[in-house]
Amino acid sequence: MSPFVAAVVQMRSGIHMDKNIAAMEAGIREAAGLGATYIQTPEMTGLVQQDREAFFGEAKDEVSDPVAPRASALAAELGVTVHVGSTPIRLGERMAANRAYVFAPNGDLQARYDKIHMFDVDLDNGESWRESAVYQPGTKAVSTSIDGIQFGLAICYDCRFPELHTAYARSGVEVLTGPSCFTRQTGKAHWHALLQSRAIENGAFMIAAAQGGDLEDGRETFGHSLIVNPWGEIIAEVDSEEPGVATAVIDVNEVTAARSKIPNLVNNRSFVLTQADVKAENIA
Repeated sequence: MSPFVAAVVQMRSGIHMDKNIAAMEAGIREAAGLGATYIQTPEMTGLVQQDREAFFGEAKDEVSDPVAPRASALAAELGVTVHVGSTPIRLGERMAANRAYVFAPNGDLQARYDKIHMFDVDLDNGESWRESAVYQPGTKAVSTSIDGIQFGLAICYDCRFPELHTAYARSGVEVLTGPSCFTRQTGKAHWHALLQSRAIENGAFMIAAAQGGDLEDGRETFGHSLIVNPWGEIIAEVDSEEPGVATAVIDVNEVTAARSKIPNLVNNRSFVLTQADVKAENIA
């Protein structure tokens, strides 16, 4: 398969969907102008709002959501694949889905994915998150073919669950994705290591657009959108918390090469976990 140019669009989404859509459009147009044919935006592209009442006042159901239709129109106009990392979709009065969309170059909806793993954590300095209080977890891992290349869809906290990515790789996925709204605190500690690890373990590319900087709703995000090759090398990065675009050439022959050098997906063996039951003894 021919190499293609992928882009990550780093954003600083806020509490007003119309402004976020305008920023999304500007980033997608910039990426297309740089030659990208696959363009990914971050988690929560359409809305970042901690206040629950305000969130449900702004978020829309799928029929009324304005983010997906604009992304679809841009994909068709520019002739590119647009991957909206996620946007909130209301499922009822008090619950939403954290939903990703992939639109084909003709504007057709190619895939949707609801984030599976909820970010329910208690961090240092009193930072605490309960994503499950607002979002209904997804139950299906979703892969999709883009120009004959298999992409596996995931969102942010999903990157801490290797089994999801390994399941994708074993099914033939060559490009893993991780659009995110990573906190600054966890990003400084783990962002690069997690994404590089998922790429290395699976001999796959990892593409992860991110939110960056101090967001309008008060949260602090890490930025540093990345593209990582199957050997674990960072081949593109928005090397800051500022909005921006980074691009890289994706050649899936590198996936084949990495997996042939270290075929851990094939070498994996089943095992039984047991508790040691030998008696204490002195082995000379």
